[in-house]
Amino acid sequence: MNKETETVLNYHERTKHRLARYAKGPESLDWDDQPDPFRRFSGCDIVALPTPGAELDVLFADLDKPELIPAKPLNRVNTGLLLELAFGLSAWKEFGPSRWALRCNPSSGNLHPTEAYLINTDNDLFDAGVYHYVSHDHHLEKRCAVTGEITGTGILIGLTSVHWREAWKYGERAYRYCQHDIGHALGALRYAAAILGWSVELLAEWPDDDIAALLGINRTDDFHKHEYESPDIICRINTHADNSSSLNPAALLESSRTGAWFGKADSLRAYHLYKWPIIDEVSKAAAKPYTEEPHWQPILEPAIKSSCRQTATGIIRQRRSAQHFDGKMPPLPLTDFYRMLAAVSPTSQLPFDMWRWAPKIHLFIFVHRVEGLDPGLYALPRHHDDLEKLQAATLADFEWQKVEILDDNIFTAIPLYHLYSGNFRQLAKTLSCHQPIASDSGFSLAMVAEFSEELDAKPWIYRRLFWECGLIGQVLYLEAEAIGIRSTGIGCYFDNSVHEILGIKDHKFQSLYHFTVGKPLEDKRMQTLPAYAHLLREDAINS
Repeated sequence: MNKETETVLNYHERTKHRLARYAKGPESLDWDDQPDPFRRFSGCDIVALPTPGAELDVLFADLDKPELIPAKPLNRVNTGLLLELAFGLSAWKEFGPSRWALRCNPSSGNLHPTEAYLINTDNDLFDAGVYHYVSHDHHLEKRCAVTGEITGTGILIGLTSVHWREAWKYGERAYRYCQHDIGHALGALRYAAAILGWSVELLAEWPDDDIAALLGINRTDDFHKHEYESPDIICRINTHADNSSSLNPAALLESSRTGAWFGKADSLRAYHLYKWPIIDEVSKAAAKPYTEEPHWQPILEPAIKSSCRQTATGIIRQRRSAQHFDGKMPPLPLTDFYRMLAAVSPTSQLPFDMWRWAPKIHLFIFVHRVEGLDPGLYALPRHHDDLEKLQAATLADFEWQKVEILDDNIFTAIPLYHLYSGNFRQLAKTLSCHQPIASDSGFSLAMVAEFSEELDAKPWIYRRLFWECGLIGQVLYLEAEAIGIRSTGIGCYFDNSVHEILGIKDHKFQSLYHFTVGKPLEDKRMQTLPAYAHLLREDAINS
C-alpha cells in the first residue's frame, strides 16, 4: 500500500461516526460566522445572462429517451439556461428573520462548497475565456481572456470545491460531503444538458494540476488563506453542432497560462475559528494525476416509463430535500418503487450515459411501506457480475431471493433481492444517526461501495466513489419529485454499525451515503419565495 492510499484509508476510518462518538466537528456553531455561500471575484468584467426562469416544452418523461430531444443552438440564452438548471437558484426560504437560498443542485447542509466555471472557446457566444458562474446574480465573471487559436471546441464546465464551506459545520467529515456534492452537481449538469438536447462528456483523464491551471484556482494570491478551491473535474458540453471539433487540451492549457487574468476572490467572511488539517492531508493524498480512462458502455435495457406529465424544467426547479416525513404515509405504489430502481440502474440513460466506469455502488434497501413488498431488507446489485461478491461479503443468514413481480407494467429484470423480512424502521433510524427521516419514509437505503480493490493503487478513486453516490442521489431526488413525493440524502450514519448489520467485516465494501424517500410534511411556518425575484426588482429599479 502506498503512502497516499494509507492517508486516505486513515482519513476514512477517522471520520466514521460511531454509536459511542461522532467524527470530530466544531464544538459550537456561530451562524453569523457561516461562510458566504456565494463566491464572487472583484475586479472582473461581468457577462450578463438572459433572465432566468425560461420554460421548455420537454417533459420529464421525455428524458427517458434523450436522443430524441432536438438539440438547441449554442447561444447565450441556452447557455444561461444550462447554468441555471444545473447550478442556479431554485427558491428562497424565509423563517422568521432568517432567509436563505435553495439551489437546483443539492448540497449537504445547504452549504454549497461546489463552484462552477465555464470555459468558452466560441467567440460567437461571447469572448473566449474562463468565466466563473455566480448563481445568486445569474451572471458570469470573466476571470481570464485566453489567447491563441482554440476556437471550435464549444464550452466546457469545470467544477471545484471550497472544502472550508462544508467543514465550518461538519468538521473532519466534510471532505466526504464535498465529494457527494460533486456527484450531485454532475447529475444536475447532465439533466440540464439533456433538456437542451445536449450531452456531457467527463474529461476524466485530466490531472488535478491541469484543471487548477485552466481554471486559475492555482493562483494562490487571488484567494484568501483557508478559502482556496480544490480542482475536481472538467466536463465538455456536446451541443451536437455539425462543426464541433476535437478538443486540444495542450492548446487550451497554453491559452489559459498565457492569458490575461482578472479579479481576486472576495473573502467568504468566516473567522476560521476551527482548523481541520486532516482535510488538507486527504485532499493532497487523493490528488489525481493524468490517467488513461475507459469508456464503459452498458447495454441499455427497457425502462419503466415515467408517468410524469410535468416539464423537466419544472421538476428540476421544484426539487427539495425533505426535512420531515409522514410516518403514516400510505404504501408507495410498487410501479413507482420499481421506476426509481430502474432509474438508478447504470443501464438507464440519464445521467449514467456520461459515467465512464463500471458501477461500484450497490444499494441495500430498508423497505418500510411499499405496496406488494414485505417490510424488510433488500439488495439491488447495480452490476450483475457483483452479485456473488456481495453475497460472500454479507451475512450468511441473508436469503438472497430474487423478487419476482407478476405485473405487465413492471420490467421484472431489475435485480432486486430479498434478504430478510421484518420491521426495520427503528434500526434504519438508529443507523442514520437517530434521524426519523430514515424510518418515517416509504424506504431508505445505504449505498455500499466496492471500496479497497482499486483504492490500493489509485487513492483518487476515493473521490469518485462518493461522486457515484451523489449521482445516484440526484436521480432519486428528481424521480421522487416526478411521482409527487420527496427524498433527502443522509450523510450522517454510523458507518461500522451499518457494516455490522450487513455482515461486512473489511474494507472490500464500505457504506458511503444514505438516502430516504417518502411523503413530505411541509412546515407551514416557512415561506417560499421565487428564486430570482431580487433580479427582477433590480431590473425594475434600473429601468
